[in-house]
Amino acid sequence: MIYEYEGKTEKEAIEKAASELGLERDQFDVEILETQKNSLFKKGYVRIRVNPVDSPDASHAGNDNRMYETSARIVADPLPQDEFEKKLLEFVDTIIEKMGYDVKTEIVFREARKIGIKMNSQNSSILIGRKGKNLDALQLLANIYAGRLGHEDVRIILDSENYRIRREESLVRLAYTTADKVHQTHNSILLEPMNPFERRLIHTTLNDIPDIDTKSEGDGLYKQVRVLYKGVR
Repeated sequence: MIYEYEGKTEKEAIEKAASELGLERDQFDVEILETQKNSLFKKGYVRIRVNPVDSPDASHAGNDNRMYETSARIVADPLPQDEFEKKLLEFVDTIIEKMGYDVKTEIVFREARKIGIKMNSQNSSILIGRKGKNLDALQLLANIYAGRLGHEDVRIILDSENYRIRREESLVRLAYTTADKVHQTHNSILLEPMNPFERRLIHTTLNDIPDIDTKSEGDGLYKQVRVLYKGVR
């Protein structure tokens, strides 16, 4: 189950989520959906999305970013099927064009509460960015816009050049390689900062590996996963 909370600051919103859900801070992941700074006429606020790490959604970590999991997704009609999808594609097109790049967007899959959008561009490497951070930023904007259209319960997944699935495969390999090193040396290893979906993938991949444990460290959207040895030294 995914929840949304709002506070004057990110810390206040997170504390409210922890209190109402009865969870410790390390038992859920946080994604910042929207921020509003204080102004003359408006009070500042931060709106976050919270996903408990032991929830059914979290147990399928890779699925949020896996673009081409079933044949039904691959053959999805790429044209918008309603006004919401039309406005969504137009929004993504407009943002990228204002960045100075040409792009053609299309729908690649539709699921209950989830829509996948593929961005075709000669400048895909720029749109993806280092470690996918530009892609994540564009995806965040698309999700905020979807919420403003009244579809805050729909998760928008953006991809380009199959980056999401390539990144997923790379992280799975990294997880197993790191676990092997930790098992041999008995020393923990701290991985690079990752977004919530990538961290869940690491946690899930190593969840059943004997003598290996994982935990997230840090604050904000991009936290790090530490892989630890929990066996007998």
